[in-house]
Amino acid sequence: MNEEPQIPIVAEPSQIPSYAQPGDAGADLRSAESLVLGPGERALVATGISFALPDGFAAFVVPRSGLAVKHGITVLNSPGTIDAGYRGEVKVPLVNLDQHAAFEIGIGDRIAQLIVIPVSHATFVPVSELSESVRGSGGFGSTGVRDAVTSA
Repeated sequence: MNEEPQIPIVAEPSQIPSYAQPGDAGADLRSAESLVLGPGERALVATGISFALPDGFAAFVVPRSGLAVKHGITVLNSPGTIDAGYRGEVKVPLVNLDQHAAFEIGIGDRIAQLIVIPVSHATFVPVSELSESVRGSGGFGSTGVRDAVTSA
C-alpha cells in the first residue's frame, strides 16, 4: 500500500478537502464563494485553500460526476494540473453546459474533486525513428470504432 503524503494546507476547517467514502480517489473541493452560472457561462471559482504538495506528487482537479450528469456542470481544462511548486489559491474553472438552466453555487458546495498522485519525470531521448507497434500512427478515432456494416 502507498504511504499517504502529508500535505500542509492553509484553509478554513470547513474548506479542507475531504474524502466522502473510504477508498475514494478524489477528495471533494468546496466553493468559497456564491455565484450563479447561467447557461453556457463559465467562471473561475475560489476554493479558499492553498497547499504545498511534496516533491514527487501532483494534484489533478476533476469534475464531480453528479454535477456533470444532473446539471451539466463540469471543469474546463480537466484534469487541471497542480504542480508541487505551486503555492497559490486553488481555483476551479467551471462551465455550465446546460443550454436552458442556470446553476447556483453556494459557499461550501462541493464543486470538483482533487486527486493527489505520485508522478515521475521522463527523459526524452531524440531518435531518428520509432519502433513499430500494432496501432502505428493512428490518431483520434483510429481504435474502438466498429466498421459500418452494409446490407445488400
